[in-house]
Amino acid sequence: MHKLRILVVDDEPQMHRFLGPALNAAGYEPIRAETGRQALAEIARRPPDAVVLDLGLPDIDGQEVLLKARAFYEGPIIILSARDREMEKIEALDAGADDYVEKPFRVGELLARLRVTMRRQLRQADAPPPIVHAGDLTIDIPRRLVTRAGEPVHLSPKEYELLVKLAGADGKVLTHKDLLISLWGPAHVEDMQYLRVFIGQLRQKIEPDPSAPRLILTQPGIGYRFMADEAIRPAVP
Repeated sequence: MHKLRILVVDDEPQMHRFLGPALNAAGYEPIRAETGRQALAEIARRPPDAVVLDLGLPDIDGQEVLLKARAFYEGPIIILSARDREMEKIEALDAGADDYVEKPFRVGELLARLRVTMRRQLRQADAPPPIVHAGDLTIDIPRRLVTRAGEPVHLSPKEYELLVKLAGADGKVLTHKDLLISLWGPAHVEDMQYLRVFIGQLRQKIEPDPSAPRLILTQPGIGYRFMADEAIRPAVP
């Protein structure tokens, strides 16, 4: 059986000693690169199924590796980043990273992020919009219908647009910048209050306990992530 190839880009030997066996045990084939140049050469030579990229590399900054890789590689890229580098996470997500995992991290979390990003990658670009389930909440995007425990949830057009944007990301973190530009346009990229107000309104309508949200999670200083149970894509007629 073909194993999915995961390129791990990190200059710390202990990271490879830690991740290599874990990826193997999870059914993946780990590929190793210790520099940005090695990573770009490996991606160009034989594109992996996903890339785990540390930002702190000895030869090329990880952000530059990401930008160069995105010029010819469309597969999932998950960033490894230190806890105190929020701007780097934001820049990486805006530059095309699929997700990030903070160092130090648990291997189970990284494997879960890998599974989510690769599921998202496997979906065809022209696939019909999904029906998203999260607890007792159902977002039927094809019918533009939101229900909670079978009862309709009444959303304003902008609230609905924001919810669909979050739910349609399939677990990916969406940055403040991404959400503001997509919903209000480039002129409102700094208008964080708009976003906070609408996130608050959405939580009041869809969360079991808006004071302890479980569906729309805040990624401090970065953006928001929607936690769905599953997304079912209707059959194409």
